[in-house]
Amino acid sequence: MLNSHITKGILVFSAFLLLFASCSQYQKLLKSDDVMLKKEKAIEYYNNEDYHRALGLLTDIIPAFRGTAEAEQLNYYYAMAHYKQGDYVLAAHYFKSFTQGFPRSEHAEEFLFMSAYCKYLLSPRPSLDQTPTREAIRELQAFTNRYPNSTKVEEANQLIDELREKLEKKAFESAMLFFNIRDYMAAVKSFQNVIRDYPDTQYREDAMFYIMRSHFLYAENSIEDRQLERYRNVVEAHRRLKNRFPDSEYLTTADRMLSTSQEQITRLEELAAGR
Repeated sequence: MLNSHITKGILVFSAFLLLFASCSQYQKLLKSDDVMLKKEKAIEYYNNEDYHRALGLLTDIIPAFRGTAEAEQLNYYYAMAHYKQGDYVLAAHYFKSFTQGFPRSEHAEEFLFMSAYCKYLLSPRPSLDQTPTREAIRELQAFTNRYPNSTKVEEANQLIDELREKLEKKAFESAMLFFNIRDYMAAVKSFQNVIRDYPDTQYREDAMFYIMRSHFLYAENSIEDRQLERYRNVVEAHRRLKNRFPDSEYLTTADRMLSTSQEQITRLEELAAGR
């Protein structure tokens, strides 16, 4: 047992010494003026998946190689190292910069896609602000426009569809938020926007039902002088829902609201005629 602990201690201490020596050598390398050695070691670090150290050296030497034959290769490693580290904000920036600095490179098409793909990876969940999602869609669309025959076009289009579904969900959830806080006219407008902005949305049936329900609750909670017009909006919303979805799962509830609305319309019309 004692020998086992001693052996383990020796191994840990040896590993510490190796790590310390490695760090010491790297710090000396950073301070060195030998850019060719730094370039060699940066590529070596990159190939060994030590992207942090590779980036430290590349950041230092890339300006020295600007305008040389090696510049393209070093900028390639620089952008990719950021991506490999999971820093998608900087990776997107450097991928885009690469395509602008080396437009004839064999990697220009790949990196324009990768820049857009990083934006896709930065797209947040639907409940958060979707500005990055819209930016990702624009970037992916720009890629397909620039390289319409690329083997990546199909993947880009799939990513665009996925991002648009997220925007649809965000729009629908925002409309539901207005409904839940009883701002019924804002809800109606928002549900209408979902249908207008996303004609093929999976939420169309739900949106049309909640337009009707919002109109109904708005009418029900209105002063009597305003109710007639607002109950008529319920009838119209019911007509549209039933025409578009004759077998809707919402029809039982929708029919009850229609019946109540028609009764109220009759009562209010009679009341108006008797005045």
